[in-house]
Amino acid sequence: MMNFGFNDLRLVNPRTDHLSDEARRMAVKAGGLLEEATIFTSLEDALQDCHLSLATTRRFGKYREDFLHPDQAASYLSPWTEKGRVALVFGREDKGLATEELDLCQRLITIPTSDQLPSMNLAQSVVLCLYEIGKAQATVQLKSGGRKKLATNRVLESMYGHMRNTLCDIGFLDEQNPDHILRSLRRVFGRAGLNDREVRILRGLWSRLDWLERERRKGTEQQA
Repeated sequence: MMNFGFNDLRLVNPRTDHLSDEARRMAVKAGGLLEEATIFTSLEDALQDCHLSLATTRRFGKYREDFLHPDQAASYLSPWTEKGRVALVFGREDKGLATEELDLCQRLITIPTSDQLPSMNLAQSVVLCLYEIGKAQATVQLKSGGRKKLATNRVLESMYGHMRNTLCDIGFLDEQNPDHILRSLRRVFGRAGLNDREVRILRGLWSRLDWLERERRKGTEQQA
């Protein structure tokens, strides 16, 4: 990380001691990065103050689509690095990230590899992604004017919770499997890069729908 100028390391439920002698030996001259690392009990907590989160994954599936390659991801996130906090999320060495963890991120990154050995180890994935980001930042002139500041993950997750409750109440979502549609909606809003004002507008919409549904139910009860 330090080779490419990154120093905010966040670990979620690490399985081993990140300050062990072995970890320090592996870090060589970047031991300070381990000492300053922040530990979290959940990925949601780790992303609370982030404005844009991109997760890496190798597996494809129903809810894993619209991928960016590392160079595309670097170009995508570069304009936002001066306007907000951007997070790259890497999964476990053995099984990567769960679908629920990918839901917390706005975009997905996949590294094209051979089918003979498709999965790269964690260190290789980190180096490749950070290299592409560093290269993009060195060659692209960022223009701060006209760029909006993104809403944080904390604000977005609160809005998503409101959206879920509202859309369930009005019968738009299948109560047995609401995530089927919700994941698609999260991807749409994630790609849009919502700012605080836009989130407030959407929450105003959900609140209006909440009110209309309450009034509809009152009318139904009165007729009964």
